[in-house]
Amino acid sequence: MVKFEIKNSTLVFDCKNWIIPPSIEDSAAAMGVVVDTLRRVRGIEKIVFLEVREREYDVEQTSMLKEIARVYDELERMVHRRLLRTKPQILSIIELLKYDPIAAYVKLNHLIRYTEKVDPTFAKATLLPIKKFFDSLTLIQKAKHLLPKYRLGDRNIYRRIFNPIIKPLFLPTKIIITVPKDSELIESYLVLNIPVKIFKLKNKVRNLYYMTPPEIILGAEKSSVLEEAKTRLGEYRPTGEALKDIEKTRATFLTICRNIIREIVTRRNLRYSHSEIEELAEILLRYTVGFGILELLLADEKIQDIYINSPIGTLPIFINHADYGECETNLIPTPEEAESWATRFRLYSGRPLDESNPVLDTELYTPFGRARVTVITRTLSPEGLGFALRRHRDRPWTFPLFIKHKFFNPLFAGLMSFIIDGGRSVLVAGGRGSGKTSLLNAMMLEIMRKYRIIVLEDTLELSVPLMRTLGYNIERLKSRSIITRIETELPAEEALRTALRLGDSVLIIGEVRSAEALALFEAMRIGAMAHLVAGTIHGESPYGVYDRVVHDLGVKPTSFKAVDLIVISNILTTPDGLRRFRRVIEVTEVRKKWKEDPLDEGGFIPLMQYSAKEDSLKPTDTLLEGESEVLMEIAKRVREWRGAWDRVWENILLRAKVKETLVDISSKLKRPELLEAPFVVESNDMFHSISEKVAEEVGFVDSKLVYERWFNWLRKRIK
Repeated sequence: MVKFEIKNSTLVFDCKNWIIPPSIEDSAAAMGVVVDTLRRVRGIEKIVFLEVREREYDVEQTSMLKEIARVYDELERMVHRRLLRTKPQILSIIELLKYDPIAAYVKLNHLIRYTEKVDPTFAKATLLPIKKFFDSLTLIQKAKHLLPKYRLGDRNIYRRIFNPIIKPLFLPTKIIITVPKDSELIESYLVLNIPVKIFKLKNKVRNLYYMTPPEIILGAEKSSVLEEAKTRLGEYRPTGEALKDIEKTRATFLTICRNIIREIVTRRNLRYSHSEIEELAEILLRYTVGFGILELLLADEKIQDIYINSPIGTLPIFINHADYGECETNLIPTPEEAESWATRFRLYSGRPLDESNPVLDTELYTPFGRARVTVITRTLSPEGLGFALRRHRDRPWTFPLFIKHKFFNPLFAGLMSFIIDGGRSVLVAGGRGSGKTSLLNAMMLEIMRKYRIIVLEDTLELSVPLMRTLGYNIERLKSRSIITRIETELPAEEALRTALRLGDSVLIIGEVRSAEALALFEAMRIGAMAHLVAGTIHGESPYGVYDRVVHDLGVKPTSFKAVDLIVISNILTTPDGLRRFRRVIEVTEVRKKWKEDPLDEGGFIPLMQYSAKEDSLKPTDTLLEGESEVLMEIAKRVREWRGAWDRVWENILLRAKVKETLVDISSKLKRPELLEAPFVVESNDMFHSISEKVAEEVGFVDSKLVYERWFNWLRKRIK
């Protein structure tokens, strides 16, 4: 007896005891079972076979099978009512319709051609009306162009028409294996040794991001092992408190996963290598304690954003790719999976997510990537849960890394290094995804480790834990999100005032969003900050930043003058619009002598501007001729630089040369670690130490001598 149930308009067959393949495309018997069942039930939109794997046939494929059931019923009624003159051949063709409609159609056409010669009246009165029913079937219409090469009984033709979503039962995510027809492969690469392909889709401007995780191709035996292991692991579910320590929880449960899988493998007399057991343990951990497919997506450094829209289960995951912009994926999360993610985000963050609090802002840390997460639910989202993840590089960007990727050039790096040491106030502005936070993070790594740093964020995105491991004296404050407004968290303006009372420090604001702007600009205006003050803000031009700060956030124009420098980053595209890249496009100085409008009164003076022709920032005459008031203010504090623009410019170029040399040596020696934070910070320390010693020896910072000594240190250090 065929076991099935109907869940949410889905016809689900229990195939665990079937002796036939549970596959419409592979088995005529399975197709017959489905068509027979569809004759008896109504309102079905999808079909699912459950065995070791789940095979799901979508609405379009199910509709084709429903058409076959409907035509079969109509033909059977006509036979019973004797509206058709029947012969044994006709009855066998009608019966074959349930199991192999293409074979039935081919046989019918053969019969028609023969009968038209010997009994044209019968052919016209009986066979041609039957053929009209067959011709109306969508399946037959899709198959017609394939019939010239078709042989009776060959089900390859069905494999080209039916493309189910296949997933192991332990795997919550649905993964579409079939690539759409007429798609063009435009790039492929590996993420954790997992193939990733980018396809250009016919008649679509959005590309397909196609990932084939190892769990989808494990085979029935290993899938069965994981299914049992997943059930067993349920006995060890972590508590809410344990979930808050993610690293410790993962390490503990990875050991448990290994032990469970070893026990199952031994009991079943299977011979698995250590690496196979390790692979299964990692997969099991990922889909139980971990975040499943999200972890694999976050491992791809080219992914910038991940979008999971409501209603969950009906749409694929969408991503924002560094090279190809917004792409759809072949991955579809299930509602149960989404609920599990939401529960864990609540536990990790300690913040509510319910109808009274329909937005949750938090962070996600995985072994291969981290992200800022926004979750929405009812009442804000009528169709339930939705997720947006902004991926951050698991290791922070550095100035040399940015140079390598052409986000900016060495001269910008040298200029910003000089300004950071000079203790000025800087706003990094740009649109969403333009690299503001990444640039701010890289700027933090340019701060000398002798200074104390206070970091204020409402969502923890900056690499403060790493900076602690690198020996920075750094304190992080977390303020209330302006979106979630958790009452137990301190408002941003109060958190900032606290930061100002914590002593003489560099101040980093994750993002200037709301009321904290008043306190921040007032502190800068009265000189409360003696070191670098930097933060990010949305705005795509200096005046756009001014407009937001003054008119949206309510800061007085006179207080806005406390900003010394505005750095604008942006997302640029190729002429065809298919590829995108991030660039710093402008460095602008804010002058202090305007009264009403900085744009009309010359308050914004560009120091560097982006050249599309050269794909690089170019210095303006103001910078080259030493007419920057900000740089001259920094120079006034150093005896040998006061009134000596040549030496200031020489020092900026020295810093630029040091950064450029690191990039060149890293590329030449194929040593990418030289561009990562630990080595870059060590290099910065040596640069400052050598500069100080040279100044003591010769009376000034001799750029040539500093570079020679730094380069000698570099050669010895990397041997």
